[in-house]
Amino acid sequence: MNKKELSAREDFREMVEKDPFGRFLGIRVDKVEPGYARAHLRVKKEFQNFSGYVHGGLIFSLADQAFAAASNSLERLALALQMSINYLSPPVIGDELTAEAHQIHSGKKISVYRIKVKNSSGKLIADCQGTVYQKTRGA
Repeated sequence: MNKKELSAREDFREMVEKDPFGRFLGIRVDKVEPGYARAHLRVKKEFQNFSGYVHGGLIFSLADQAFAAASNSLERLALALQMSINYLSPPVIGDELTAEAHQIHSGKKISVYRIKVKNSSGKLIADCQGTVYQKTRGA
């Protein structure tokens, strides 16, 4: 990797880390590679919904943050077209949730990602799939 590519990757990582919504929720993106990203957050009491369970929007937001970082890691602007999520098991207060996004299909303009959210013991909390439209940067 040359200096220009390294600088662009560092700029991208800084941009991801400064995402205002992600920071508000306490999401930390700790690994970004081409077509892959990993993000974490600690579940707080404030993230419960009216029924006492962790709000599904929190889980979706964590998955979406990893999806956004992975899909935009390939030097093209990636805009989400679709994302679906299956909630498989409820997390509990204090859990450290981890979302990992992997590119599973790469096309000229459309790519597909698989995102899995697990708790601290490795239990699958949610399984997601997202599709992006990839633009040429600056276009």
